[in-house]
Amino acid sequence: MYTVSIEQKQYKTYVLSDESAGSQIEVVPERGGIVTSWRINGQEVFYLDTERFTHPDLSVRGGNPILFPLCGNLPNDTYDIDGIDYKIKQHGFARESSWSAVGQQTDDAASVMIELVSNEKTKAVYPFDFHLAFTYVLKGNTLEIHQEYKNLSSTPMPFSSGFHPYFLCGDKNQIEANIPSVSYEDNRTKENFAFDGKFDFDQDEIDSVFGNLSSRSTSIIDRDRNLKIAIDYDDFYTYLVFWTVKGKDFYCLEPWSATRNALNTKEYLTVLEPNASCKAVVSITAEFF
Repeated sequence: MYTVSIEQKQYKTYVLSDESAGSQIEVVPERGGIVTSWRINGQEVFYLDTERFTHPDLSVRGGNPILFPLCGNLPNDTYDIDGIDYKIKQHGFARESSWSAVGQQTDDAASVMIELVSNEKTKAVYPFDFHLAFTYVLKGNTLEIHQEYKNLSSTPMPFSSGFHPYFLCGDKNQIEANIPSVSYEDNRTKENFAFDGKFDFDQDEIDSVFGNLSSRSTSIIDRDRNLKIAIDYDDFYTYLVFWTVKGKDFYCLEPWSATRNALNTKEYLTVLEPNASCKAVVSITAEFF
């Protein structure tokens, strides 16, 4: 049985449930359209800094933030469009914007659609009219995120997009990573390294960028929590980022459509013509064993 209910917490929260699977997610449209929680038979999949979440002036650290219209950051937070410089924060504004819930279904899954439309605040840092429609679909132990990006401007609209899921973890030394790339760039040093599936978790921070993906799927096994996370993504996504901080019980495995600074370099940047749209899908499956 699939259900969608609304709970009034600090924010209006949409609770999607697959009761037969014991799976439940919470979506908070007005706080960046974010999924804040995902429980399977009472066990939490996502990490969330609950104290930070209560402060609307702080970015959310946890759940599954939406990255748009860029992934990562830009040198001096600056890019130019037609010779005019614009300043934009790391990962863009979608994760800090108020989205609207516009529909829900419980036929063959529990789903809710949310949308974000350009406004004067977004146009001050990103001079385009756009419409984003994301549908969260929960069925069994799988969460699908169907995305549609539409350019409502009279000029071509460049962007990149992605997700920044924070997965709750135990002893990180018991993490096994299956990332479909043989090398990565350390974002801190910009050096390239071969990858054998292992990370050095004694570092204060790991910020590894994986390109040249050989598969449309990636996974992590956390043997401390007996939890496997698998992420499937379509051809829209060209990079994966693994990020974590020492002493924090989370890791992030992030599908990005383009890497940092793509608004300047144009590499893998998506450009939509006026009134054009594109679609993408990311699917996350969580299995406790």
